[in-house]
Amino acid sequence: MGKPSLILVVVAIAQFMVSLDMSVVNVALPAIRSGLGFDPAGLQWVVDAYALLLGGLLLLGGRAGDLYGRRRLFVLGFALFGLASLAGGLAQSPGQLVTARAVQGLAAAALTPSALAMLTTTFTEGRARARALGVWGAVAGTGGAVGVMAGGLLTEYAGWRWVMLINVPVVVGALALTAVTVPADSPGPHRGRLDLLGAVLGTCGLGLLVFGVVRTHDHPWTSAETLGTLAVAAVLLAGFILVEARIAKAPLFRLGLLANRTVAGANLFVFLLFAGQFAAFYFVSLYMQGVLRMSPAATGAAFLPFSAGLICGTVIATRAARRLTLRALLVPGGLLAAAGFGWFSLISPTGSFVVHVLGPSLVTSIGLGMCLAPLAGAATAGAPPHEAGMASGLINSARQIGGCIGLAVLTTVAGRRTGSSTDPTALTHGYALSLGISGILLAIAVAVALTVLPKGRPGPPVGTGTRPEELTVPATAR
Repeated sequence: MGKPSLILVVVAIAQFMVSLDMSVVNVALPAIRSGLGFDPAGLQWVVDAYALLLGGLLLLGGRAGDLYGRRRLFVLGFALFGLASLAGGLAQSPGQLVTARAVQGLAAAALTPSALAMLTTTFTEGRARARALGVWGAVAGTGGAVGVMAGGLLTEYAGWRWVMLINVPVVVGALALTAVTVPADSPGPHRGRLDLLGAVLGTCGLGLLVFGVVRTHDHPWTSAETLGTLAVAAVLLAGFILVEARIAKAPLFRLGLLANRTVAGANLFVFLLFAGQFAAFYFVSLYMQGVLRMSPAATGAAFLPFSAGLICGTVIATRAARRLTLRALLVPGGLLAAAGFGWFSLISPTGSFVVHVLGPSLVTSIGLGMCLAPLAGAATAGAPPHEAGMASGLINSARQIGGCIGLAVLTTVAGRRTGSSTDPTALTHGYALSLGISGILLAIAVAVALTVLPKGRPGPPVGTGTRPEELTVPATAR
């Protein structure tokens, strides 16, 4: 196995671990509550602390890797993730566990964009690049499903602490492999100071956006707390855009990347896709445990076919990537995923695993797998090499924020349909409605592919300047 292949292995481990830890604690939450004495309001922060720091810091992590070295940030993120996982597994109080999860999110925000940037700069063209992005797409998609499965099995047979401790040996092995495979960072001509004002505005704005959204399970969307938080987030993000467009000499995010229709369309597609997928994982898991009365271990194992379908879809997309355009891959993949979510919306209080979970899982996962790898390539194809981390941070931010917003909105929708009832019939109606909306989100993503994405293949990188007016848009993106 050559060095590029080993780099792919390291990057895949990193992305898989970050994706897995988004969902691995979900099934373990009841055991964590009884083990550490969480109150009902505080328990959700075991999930939200990770999502908040990861979603708020991804752009900063991507740009820091461009400026100060992707390998350096990658190693730092990996090491910090391992230490935080160890601390979480040994936590003796709710505050200690929530803090450990927040540090995991911080580490993941450094690790994830650096990993994708290293991948796109190592594999630059042809079949090798398509295969590498296919692997990245598969692990990014299956990590969440495997996280649910691993969380159930570990909680039932080893104890909830192992949903955190399992990361430690993985991190140690990955760091050892990184040391001998990933080349040291070269100085390069584009090093400079980090845009601190943009970093503060962007990080605080995204962080408050995620914070406001994830708190809607405690504070309704129309409450003063939620509206106030989202209003402040909007002001900060508007200031961030102004700084990046007019003031910063070395922007944290160059707005001109979005002048490329491929980059803009791919990020919007990712946002919609993960808004539907994150919510679907949540509601299908609740349906299996609360309605079909499956155990945590059985619920986790039930996500294995979903992972297999994602891999199959990714293989299909990888093999077809050299012959088909981006649009030609995303449209059938998105339609297949939308159909699968529509099938999920037919769940019944007296349903069966085979008809109402297994069947739609396979259809949805194959469709999603056909989309993930092409999207990763498209979202980074419009960036010059020295801004690969910036583009990687953008697509990962779209993924994370889309997932958080989609889950919060659809949880509210399901709650309004269900009310305070715990009757399986009422619960199923709420879950079914939200799963149907997930399908609508994928249908909208298909419309984005048809109207925003160019008909041909992605054009060359868009500009290298710091101002939108300095950009030259390639002909394929007009």
